[in-house]
Amino acid sequence: MTSREAALRRRGTDLAWLITGPLALLAVICCLLIALVEREPYGDWGLAVLFLVALVAAQLPVLSFIIRRQTLSATITEIPLVLALYYLPPLTLVLVATLAALITQFRHRLGPAKFAFNVARSAAATSLAGLVLLALPPIRGVGPGTWGILFAAVSTITLVTLAAVVGVITLLQGWQAGMEVIRTSVVPLLAAGVNVAVGLITLLALSTTYWSMLLLGALAVTLAAVYRAYAQFLRQHRTLADIYELTQAMTSSGQDGTLPDALLGRVRSLMQAEYATLWLPVQGRHPEVLLTARVDGRGLLDFSLIPAALRERAVRQRQTLALGARLGGDREGLAVLRQATAKDAIIVPLRSGEAVIGTLEVVNRLSDVGHFTPSDVPVFETVAAHAAVALENSRLVDRLRHDAYHDTLTKLPNRRRITGALDEAVKIRAPGEVVAVLLFDVDGLRQVNESLGHAAGDQVLAEVADRLRSSAPSSALVGRAGGDEFLVTLRLENADAALALATRLREEIRAEMVFDALTLDVDTAVGVAVHPDHGSDAATLLQRVDLAAMAAKTMPGSVHLFSPALESRSLRRLGLAGDLRRALDEGELEVYFQPKVTLRDRRLVGVECLARWEHPAHGQVAPEDFVAVAEHTGLLGRLTEVVLREGLRRSRDWSHAQQPLAVAVNLSARTLTDPHFPDQVRELLDAYGVPPQRLTFEIREGGVLDGTDRPIPALRRLRDLGVRLSVDDFGTGSSSLAYLRRLPVHEVKVDRSFVQGMATDPGDLAIVNAVVTLSQQFGLAVVAEGVESELTLELLQDIGCEIGQGFLFSRPLPYERLEAWFGAQAEPEAAGGVEHPRLRVVPDRSTILL
Repeated sequence: MTSREAALRRRGTDLAWLITGPLALLAVICCLLIALVEREPYGDWGLAVLFLVALVAAQLPVLSFIIRRQTLSATITEIPLVLALYYLPPLTLVLVATLAALITQFRHRLGPAKFAFNVARSAAATSLAGLVLLALPPIRGVGPGTWGILFAAVSTITLVTLAAVVGVITLLQGWQAGMEVIRTSVVPLLAAGVNVAVGLITLLALSTTYWSMLLLGALAVTLAAVYRAYAQFLRQHRTLADIYELTQAMTSSGQDGTLPDALLGRVRSLMQAEYATLWLPVQGRHPEVLLTARVDGRGLLDFSLIPAALRERAVRQRQTLALGARLGGDREGLAVLRQATAKDAIIVPLRSGEAVIGTLEVVNRLSDVGHFTPSDVPVFETVAAHAAVALENSRLVDRLRHDAYHDTLTKLPNRRRITGALDEAVKIRAPGEVVAVLLFDVDGLRQVNESLGHAAGDQVLAEVADRLRSSAPSSALVGRAGGDEFLVTLRLENADAALALATRLREEIRAEMVFDALTLDVDTAVGVAVHPDHGSDAATLLQRVDLAAMAAKTMPGSVHLFSPALESRSLRRLGLAGDLRRALDEGELEVYFQPKVTLRDRRLVGVECLARWEHPAHGQVAPEDFVAVAEHTGLLGRLTEVVLREGLRRSRDWSHAQQPLAVAVNLSARTLTDPHFPDQVRELLDAYGVPPQRLTFEIREGGVLDGTDRPIPALRRLRDLGVRLSVDDFGTGSSSLAYLRRLPVHEVKVDRSFVQGMATDPGDLAIVNAVVTLSQQFGLAVVAEGVESELTLELLQDIGCEIGQGFLFSRPLPYERLEAWFGAQAEPEAAGGVEHPRLRVVPDRSTILL
């Protein structure tokens, strides 16, 4: 018991004497008046002893009503009182009633305050009833007049008793508790009226013959049994109703997080306990819960009267622990309970399957004479079973709600949660500040997954999340947008502050990451957008910060602030979707051809087919723009088919029969996932009558070497057709030639960035030299892209590269200009009596988007 509770009890004891004292004084005054008025105020001691026994027996409770800490009991005391008022002198009646109260209170072992109150109440009520008898006409016979006199006297005892109880409870617990006593006194008052009627009937029977006592005794026993059966039925009905109400309350409150409030108050009331406690240990992200409802307390308290040792024992044994005067229990447990100033307790483990998820506890049956009984245990276990299910459902709902708004890997808020928070931040933005959104796109995560596995990639993402969480300001919301993207949103002074923060956070992420014996350098591209400059709602801000991050990717490691130009390009691409479909339907796309020649003798060995689109409104559209549009609108297959058909047609119609025209067509990685594409290629080859070896498909390194085996079946089917396969832009990714050898490819095209840097960068020269040397050892042809100078040509010849392609020979040309170029550039060269066209090198410095 806490010091505050002890002080409150001492205060309650002191206040109780304010009622007990006047009651005792009233009893003394009434007794003096009776002694002065009545000629024979006492006597007939034999009957007095008999009625003393009857009154003590009659005060055994039949129905009990608990009001907060107090118990009101409905007894059959009125029956012997009717007879005592008829047969005993007034002072003898007061003495007998007072002695009966003394014996009853002593048997209940009440505290001094309650003991004195109950004795004084009984003495005052019976002495006042004696005065009522003296004030009314004398009792003559057992007729209706006598009934009225006895009913008035007993009613006086009942009303004085009720008034005293209401007064002391109001004084101790407030007027609300007093009104509650009055509201619940209807049943006891009706029972008292019934008891008076039974007492009068008994009086009539005894006045006729004393042998009627035998019949009355049998009737009394029967009525007592029926009365108790009814009382038990009433309690069971109330218990079932309370359990149903409790279950409904737990079901409805489990969705909004108020389950402990709904549970504990009702459990305490149902079990008529002074305390009801819920204990849940730490589980995952849920902290320990220890909440208690107290009978006269508002809200829940974070303490428990149950010693931790008893709770741990119940959890360890996985069974209910019941201790108390009526419940029994081992000596050690009872001793621990007494040390905690508790008289009885029931502790039930809460089960979820085989696991114990906590305990539900009740302590101290209300009233000083009340105790938990063995019949209370199964009721409480039933309540605990419902509570366990409700708690698990509540935690499941909470977990589902949390998972719906958080990322599983990093435990950060996800895009949905950030969108909601961003909308709220936009609504309540203060003047002079901006709501900043920072998008961090992790570079190189794909390479980590391919080289070290996805578990290592997950570690990188988790580490990036930890660094952002620890480095971002406390006011920032850090979340994962999905994949390798992270979002940070917060309020700042202006866009410059947002850029400064993005730069600082990027530097924090760039610090070395050590995983076991491996050290990684991870960089990010960062996009920045702010409200109100770049959008008035969350959706717009997130869309524009995506565009800013995409722009930052073109300059690795950069931080990019959104600008309207970025959206203009994005919108332009979006607007091209419908125009591209129309252009494909109406044949508006053209196919250009760029020659591929041998570097030693400059012979034409083939051409690369490149799509070009002259838009009627936008002019020349960059290939990367309309190819990206085709990929996102499902038009990529049609675009590939248009280029492939035109290339095969030109190869078939090539007029220089002594020099067949081999064509190369670019393929997207997505096309290789189409299982019908190889069959389509075979049908087109047959339709145009072009040998398969004249057709080469070029696939970008990232498409053919994506770290999976997805493109391999399509590549093998194309190879089985006789089609040649080439890896385009080799060197820009992280692939190795050793892995390339496992794939069914025939050719490697060295990326133009390395070829163009050969003349000035020894590193680029070394890379090209290594690719050429190893490719030749693996039996792969090598094509150098971007040959634009004589010096580059000589260096390629020196390292043994056989084929080149670039502006030094020709830029991409329409078919008609290709034939004219071929005729103008060819020099006849005799070899064994046969002339073969040899191309003159004519530098062409003009540039064009490829």
